[in-house]
Amino acid sequence: MLIGIALMATGCKSNTYSKLRAKEDKLIKNYIKRNNLNILTEEPDSTYVWGEKDYYKVEGYDDLYFHLRARGDNSYTVKRNDVIVARYKKFELTENPDTLSYWTTLDQANPYEFYYGITSGTASGTTAICESIGWHEAVRLMKHPRAECEIIVPSKQGFSEDETSVTPYVYIIQIKQIKY
Repeated sequence: MLIGIALMATGCKSNTYSKLRAKEDKLIKNYIKRNNLNILTEEPDSTYVWGEKDYYKVEGYDDLYFHLRARGDNSYTVKRNDVIVARYKKFELTENPDTLSYWTTLDQANPYEFYYGITSGTASGTTAICESIGWHEAVRLMKHPRAECEIIVPSKQGFSEDETSVTPYVYIIQIKQIKY
């Protein structure tokens, strides 16, 4: 009987997936509010002048937000199967803004390379398959080499380890080049 009571007490304290998702949604909303971001509900066209706080809530995705920091070189537009060569910073969203942790590839020898438009399958050579839907949407919206963006990515549109831990992230992504 004591074991049953202990299991019930433990079960009451555990977080279900829906509770973790609700907490994640709250973290994203708090981040938006704390940073006074201006949320755009329609996708801006190529002539739109992005304000520092303008973020597009990507249509069709829960809590995926995109901000264009630099337009890049419009002499080439990314296509499916192109290899994207990117550098990025990854910030974990937390309740307290002073505890943001991050990971960066800016100071690493090799950038992150992945096939655009392919989220599953096998990789060839050093090029990976990027499973993050959020990253693919960011590339679609950046469109060009040397473009830079910032995206807020909930776990459902992130990498598999983010989905497992139900952790939202902010990424600053730079397309260094496109191999086609």
